[in-house]
Formats: sequence, C-alpha cells, structure tokens
Amino acid sequence: MTKKNRFILLIALSLLTGWLLFWIDSRPGWDDSGITAGLMVLLAAFYGFISPEKPWIWGLTTGLWIPLMALFREGSFSLMPVCLFAFAGAYLGASVRRNKPADPQE
Repeated sequence: MTKKNRFILLIALSLLTGWLLFWIDSRPGWDDSGITAGLMVLLAAFYGFISPEKPWIWGLTTGLWIPLMALFREGSFSLMPVCLFAFAGAYLGASVRRNKPADPQE
C-alpha cells in the first residue's frame, strides 16, 4: 500500500470513527460527556500516533462532528471547544510517536 493510499484510508477511518462517536453522543439515553471526550482524545491520539505528519487533520476529522451537529440543530457554535479534545489527542499521539526511542532492531 502506498503512503498516499494509506493516508486516504486513515482519513476515511477517522471520519467514520468520529461520526460513530457523534452518533453515540446524540442518542437520547447517552448522557456521559466525559466518556465521549475521553474516547475522542483516544481516537485522535491513535490516528496521530499512526500518522504523525499532520495531526491537525486527525483532530478535525475526529472531532468536528459534534460541533457540526450543534451548528445545524441549534445554529450555535457553542460546542466548538469540543474540538480541542480531539486536537489535544491528535497532537499528543503525534508527539509520542515523534519522541519514541529508536528501535535498535529496525
């Protein structure tokens, strides 16, 4: 798999997992913002670790769904700070990958 194809696949997966997180968060019986925020950080950190070159893409594709829902439903930007959790996770994952000690067997 080429690097470009891998990157496109990761973007598609990030969009899908971000949407699934939005879908779970939008269920009437779901009322646990802490779990949602934690999952958002972990998902974005995973993508940031896998592909640390552009962590802002992982923050955007993972975390933009919930604020978009608020914008379309309420006409409000009030949930835009939720993206900060995704961006924090993406940059955390990228920095862990970049600062990982070199494997002597590689």
